[in-house]
Amino acid sequence: MKNKNRCGWVTDDPIYIDYHDTEWGTPVYDDKKLFEFLILEGAQAGLSWITVLKKRENYRECFDHFHPEKIVHYNKRKIESLLKNPGIIRNRLKIESTILNAKAYLNILETHNNFSDYIWKFVDGTPIKNHWKTMKEIPASTLLSDTLSKELKKKGFKFVGSTICYAFMQAVGMVNDHTIDCFRY
Repeated sequence: MKNKNRCGWVTDDPIYIDYHDTEWGTPVYDDKKLFEFLILEGAQAGLSWITVLKKRENYRECFDHFHPEKIVHYNKRKIESLLKNPGIIRNRLKIESTILNAKAYLNILETHNNFSDYIWKFVDGTPIKNHWKTMKEIPASTLLSDTLSKELKKKGFKFVGSTICYAFMQAVGMVNDHTIDCFRY
């Protein structure tokens, strides 16, 4: 595995290597997994992704394995409990946004067959494969992530700015931004 060329953002941390090699950029169509990635990308705002990756299992435990049907019922006591948990990013706005996002997610399910179809319609159901030579070429956001961000905000989602949306799109394979020299390209 060490001889494989990887994207320039991958460090020698085994968590990062495994994430890059097995998840990042792989198309995700599972509703709950898409919801999880959207929440985690929002939690990452202002921090490094490795911070979130190292806390991901704690997030799954603390947020009922990202079952939005449970998260929507979180109350002040639950929020206070989460704010005391060192296993997650203890930011009140990010925690409260998870509850709001669960509500918005469930609202989408009332009007669409599933969340996957709703999200993937932004790329016409097909991953966009870019051809970047270097990490410097990869944008932080695009017109498409701007559109996704605006639409999610209209639906009531929080912590879904364009940069967060683009990172989400990369993570769930809506956009393939592996550089052309990466073995995952």
